[in-house]
Amino acid sequence: MDHSSLIDTFSEFKELKNIDRATMIRVLEDSFRSVLAKRFGTDENFDVIINIDKGDFEIWRNREVVNDGEVEDENLQISLSEAKKIDPDYEVGEEVTDEVKFHEFGRRAVLSLRQNLSARILELEKDNIYHKYKERIGDIITGEVYQIWKKEILILDDDGNELILPKTEQIPSDFFRKGDTVRAVVIKVEIRNNNPLIILSRTSPVFLERLFELEVPEIFDGLITIKKIVRIPGERAKIAVESYDERIDPVGACVGMKGSRIHGIVRELRNENIDVINFTTNNQLFIQRALNPAKISNIKLFEDDKRAEVYLKPEEVSLAIGKGGLNIKLASQLTGYEIDVYREMEEDDEDVKLDEFKDEIEDWVIEELKKVGCDTAKSVIDLSVEDLVKRTDLEEETIREVMNILRAEFE
Repeated sequence: MDHSSLIDTFSEFKELKNIDRATMIRVLEDSFRSVLAKRFGTDENFDVIINIDKGDFEIWRNREVVNDGEVEDENLQISLSEAKKIDPDYEVGEEVTDEVKFHEFGRRAVLSLRQNLSARILELEKDNIYHKYKERIGDIITGEVYQIWKKEILILDDDGNELILPKTEQIPSDFFRKGDTVRAVVIKVEIRNNNPLIILSRTSPVFLERLFELEVPEIFDGLITIKKIVRIPGERAKIAVESYDERIDPVGACVGMKGSRIHGIVRELRNENIDVINFTTNNQLFIQRALNPAKISNIKLFEDDKRAEVYLKPEEVSLAIGKGGLNIKLASQLTGYEIDVYREMEEDDEDVKLDEFKDEIEDWVIEELKKVGCDTAKSVIDLSVEDLVKRTDLEEETIREVMNILRAEFE
């Protein structure tokens, strides 16, 4: 293998691996020097000149001229008679520079060079991928599904780099086939088993935030700020936004004309229900907005333990709690308050507060019922056993016992 074909191989390798010119030259030089050091014991007296553009390289060795018979190291010294064969003007003490033909080292040296270079290139490539994606944590990546496993999906980016989308980071209703295009956000980059591991997510609140930045120019430009996002992936999300320009309605801008802006985000998130809320430092008003679409009659705040008691008309309670308790759960996460929902007592002399049954029903059971807005006997009886099982953490048997005790009060 001659100089030219050897360097051509490395040039092609450089193009494939997308390694910058300066780094490639440094790696090539280091690889040559590694072979020289093994062969001659040192590489310090060699000059390695590489020209990738021309597909050529040169290796020059520098040796000191000594008297005939005084050569102790042929790599570092050259006898006067040998030096004069190169140039008759050389004298003792001067330095002779002569070219070394690498291909004359033999096939084994060339193979060693290629192996050394391959290992260095692979290491550099891994390092480049790691640092490239380390800087892109929080960015949306678009890739193609390459392989689907039970616990994760392998995705390839535009450069063919491997990215992982774990099952736990997929929206429950996500379904992908090989070749599908996927959008997700980079949430973690680490080295595992000496290889870069890039983890993507479609369930992270950051993914929803980036989607809003893409769809809403005012957010991208900084005119509207996202204060906080909470979500239960694939089910429901709440996003609090604030505008620094009084002329801009932050909620309207995020939703768009006839929902044009938010529809694209909803589709990307598999029809996840998204509530956009106007942020305010008035905690009572913020809680009221967070519990939308329920209309609240009254709110009592307990700042010491960050708790809020919310009172609503009976027909509004189910709206405040939401399907499966999602609305009140997300409202609590968004506002930072533990929200307890209570029905407004109507003029009903026959109804009895649950606290009146403490001698028959355990306190923790009563508290669990209060959490879902059931603070009177009739508010519990009006619901079905199945509904209460879904809304609370109570066992069906416990609920039936409570029902029997409460019904007995009105018989």
